[in-house]
Amino acid sequence: QVQLVESGGGLVQAGGSLRLSCAASGSSGSIFSINTMGWYRQAPGKQRELVADITRRGSTNYADSVKGRFTISRDNAKITVYLQMNSLEPEDTAVYYCNVHTYVAGFWGQGTQVTVSS
Repeated sequence: QVQLVESGGGLVQAGGSLRLSCAASGSSGSIFSINTMGWYRQAPGKQRELVADITRRGSTNYADSVKGRFTISRDNAKITVYLQMNSLEPEDTAVYYCNVHTYVAGFWGQGTQVTVSS
């Protein structure tokens, strides 16, 4: 099992920035088998969608809507993934969920609310 603790959400004006963090913990076997870490988001009335993810080796993948504005990174020693969000838009308002994959299972965080006011 892997437990995920997210932080960093909040209310920000359009054009502002936020940084999300997600720290993973659990059994050593699970932790050391984490490969991809990422962030998804779900806006009211919409399906959950991938925002960005990053592999253990640092390969990244972004949704087209956030390319050039968001940056995902990870600290493998701290087993933490970050999402730096710049130039935020009202359309970025959603609950943001951390997601990690081991070789056998995927795990979700509880979610953190990001609200961007116009």
